[in-house]
Amino acid sequence: MNDGSYYDALETRNPAERERDLFGRLPAQLRHAKEKTAAYADLLADIDTDAIDDRAALAKLPVTRKSELSARQAAAPPFGGLVARPVSEVQKIFASPGPIYEPQTDRPDYWRLARALYAAGFRRGHVVHNTYAYHLTPAGSMLESGAFALGCAVIPAGVGQTELQVETIAAVRPHGYVGTPSFLKIILDKADELGRDLDSLVRASVSGEALPESLRAEMSNRGIEVLQTYATADLGLIAYESPAREGLIIDEDILVEIVRPGSGDPVADGEVGEVVVTTFNPDYPLVRFATGDLSAVLPGESPCGRTNRRVKGWMGRADQTAKVKGMFVRPEQVNAVAARHPEIERCRLVISRSGHQDVLTFRCTAAGAGDELKSALEHTVRELCKLRAEIVFVSGAELPNDGKVIDDTRTYD
Repeated sequence: MNDGSYYDALETRNPAERERDLFGRLPAQLRHAKEKTAAYADLLADIDTDAIDDRAALAKLPVTRKSELSARQAAAPPFGGLVARPVSEVQKIFASPGPIYEPQTDRPDYWRLARALYAAGFRRGHVVHNTYAYHLTPAGSMLESGAFALGCAVIPAGVGQTELQVETIAAVRPHGYVGTPSFLKIILDKADELGRDLDSLVRASVSGEALPESLRAEMSNRGIEVLQTYATADLGLIAYESPAREGLIIDEDILVEIVRPGSGDPVADGEVGEVVVTTFNPDYPLVRFATGDLSAVLPGESPCGRTNRRVKGWMGRADQTAKVKGMFVRPEQVNAVAARHPEIERCRLVISRSGHQDVLTFRCTAAGAGDELKSALEHTVRELCKLRAEIVFVSGAELPNDGKVIDDTRTYD
């Protein structure tokens, strides 16, 4: 029974009932993927989809890796043969760093974000201040579609323009914020500087980067309860935090496995491994999609009453790919920077933290290092990685020849 605490009755159903429902639907979804997409016609060619009716059978299917999407899409543009509708029926096409192209169709709440927003306290009639990017990347549209499904109004704030964001919040007085946690702090600190009252903000749904407990506590002291959402542009919602704040609860419309990185073999509950997801999205029917993210299953059920399995949340990457300010940065992007500037002999993108902000430093050895090359590199990093970085020239001894292209040194407290 739903007393208003839950988005729907699915969240509190018996776990065995949920498992029967998902695996009862899975064969038809696999058959659909096989019939409607060129990629899965090939990948599942020798698979009897009707026999895939439990986790052991699912674990025998091939893995589709996010790290392979760019190559797949280059070979069969724009979506690598993974989308089940023609391009003419796709409503929006996004371009994430990689590049990776993602579809959005006219299916309501396409990414299923309404459930996560509801758990974070958003309700019909609320006004949502959405600071995710709307330009090419999908995050802004992802959260907006979820808010619309709830019956919320949305301020499409996007990123940057901090003073204008402060003035808009002060004037419109939205009920809550969605975006990265670090940008919420930037906005609130700017409001303090300007003497503006943003006390209408009492809730926030954040994603795109880690949420240190110290930052959550700071927001709570300001009267804002912050909960996390874990979603990707390919899969939509994967898991979300409830007010119990004990792990992230898996969405009701996907199957999640935790596997040994680099393989498709499930690990035991509690063991850290790579997050692999199978969706029931008929338009983009990804099967055993390996995200590259690390997590682990938590034992038991959430104290909030939701009965689905829980994961610990984002625990790092299975490869050198890193997420910075809500954007993925991949080794191939860093290598592309070096390829554009033949003066570079060796390079590494170092990610660190200062306060509650991510800091990028592009360290390199280069012939003819100087202000002109530094300026050119700043521009190239911004263009290819979609982020700003400080350029630091170092000696060969300061940059080990160990094959590491991205060095994520961040710690959180």
